[in-house]
Amino acid sequence: MIVARLPRSIPPLESGDRLTRKEFERRYHAMPHVKKAELVEGMVFMASPLRAKGHGKPHAQIMTWLGTYEAATPGVEVLDNPTVRLDADNEPQPDALLRLEEGGTSTISTDDYVEGPPELIVEIAASSASLDLGDKRHVYRRNQVREYLVWRVYDQALDWFYLQEGQYLTFA
Repeated sequence: MIVARLPRSIPPLESGDRLTRKEFERRYHAMPHVKKAELVEGMVFMASPLRAKGHGKPHAQIMTWLGTYEAATPGVEVLDNPTVRLDADNEPQPDALLRLEEGGTSTISTDDYVEGPPELIVEIAASSASLDLGDKRHVYRRNQVREYLVWRVYDQALDWFYLQEGQYLTFA
């Protein structure tokens, strides 16, 4: 008797899925129409539609600021929405980051992803403030991201954390 094997389908990513980083990447690559999905503490988060003033404008302002800094500072690289492989349970896609091209704490993998903690991560937090200031902040601290900036758009506030002796402190 010959048994035909049907190809296994890859389940889609769904917010709330609990996955390993390897399984997260497998499913993410199978869904090219998905623009942003993150794995934070082993849980999948899918982005909501982005509002123009609530996210788009602040994001453009952050990218202009960081791009100006990059242009004036040799050896610094700014990236917009890159996937960052931090550890076995965390693969966020921050709104922006800044990294040192040489001698920094992150590298670019052979398949073109950021691996390891960049020097600065920036998140634009409108509807995502609880995630950005909760689990993501803990993940970034634990993985030794030197500085972490959260722009809470609706509160018109910036939370800027810097790493000192394994803890995040805030600029006063």
